[in-house]
Amino acid sequence: MTFEEFIMQAREMNASDIHLTVGLPTVVRINGELQKFTDLSDNVVNRTILSILNAEQEKQLTEGNDIDFSFELKNGARQRVNVFRHSGKLACSIRLLNAKIPELKELEMPAVLLDLAKKRRGLILVTGPTGAGKSTTLAAMIEHINRTRACHIITIEDPIEYRYSQEKATIHQRELGRDVPSFSYALRSALREDPDVILIGEMRDYETISLALTAAETGHLVFGTLHTSSAAQTIERIIDACPTYAQDQVRTQLSNIIQGVIAQTLLPRSDGKGRVAAVEVMLGTDAVKNLIRSNKIPQMETTMQGAAQLGMQTLQDSLAHLYNQRLISYETALEYSTNTSEMEKKLLSRN
Repeated sequence: MTFEEFIMQAREMNASDIHLTVGLPTVVRINGELQKFTDLSDNVVNRTILSILNAEQEKQLTEGNDIDFSFELKNGARQRVNVFRHSGKLACSIRLLNAKIPELKELEMPAVLLDLAKKRRGLILVTGPTGAGKSTTLAAMIEHINRTRACHIITIEDPIEYRYSQEKATIHQRELGRDVPSFSYALRSALREDPDVILIGEMRDYETISLALTAAETGHLVFGTLHTSSAAQTIERIIDACPTYAQDQVRTQLSNIIQGVIAQTLLPRSDGKGRVAAVEVMLGTDAVKNLIRSNKIPQMETTMQGAAQLGMQTLQDSLAHLYNQRLISYETALEYSTNTSEMEKKLLSRN
């Protein structure tokens, strides 16, 4: 079996990830669960991993660095790869990316996300744990802009996951390590490149966060991601990532520019056919902005609960809705809930 056939077989199984490790079984992730894939000898695994590295990447690996990159098969299928060492042996994780960028409707996302994609300026954050579908949601929002608005979009990614075909928009995609050395460097550059929309693959540090806030303040629409599980936690993470002396200023900046926070996680469907997203949505209303400005973040969930008519929803609301639609089981709703007793009451009231 060639490496390309190996990848295509995993794709036919609807796998999202492949884990190759010298000395361990090869496994794939399907619907969020790992399962054994096929038996490959240590030599085959070692040779396969090295075959997807170029000379410079192999040199970096030898020097003790982990390697992040993406690669494309002859048929256009794209993969995101991380190569590393495990107990002195080679290993790699391969994320199988979709060639087609789905629409938000296909992803069963709340309709309010389309409204957010129509904004002309401000900050929109998509958050969640690794593997929660953040990149796909962002790609769907960027693709909507691409199809509907003549503007200049710059994406800064590590690595590039989805390739856009230019429609109404002009799109430049920049990859860390290949096109630019860091997110902050790319952001500084982007502000001199006449952008309308900027996508930042990850807001990792104060410098990147500060530049992103400045970009949103100066009239650009900025999308970013963080590994946070709720809207309130996202706001707190941004503020906590900044030096103490800068936190009041950051609160003010955020309160002026925040358009929305989408916190999502993927859950197993009750029918066993894939996964569905539970989505928390916070919008930058006057009430939310006032809570950020006055450092009353813990009150944010209550404010969101009272603004469902505007499109806001908490994770608890989303879980209850998915259960009510029979898309997830009672047990799944409780497992992913942030407050089990409250969730039980909510679910029982809907039966």
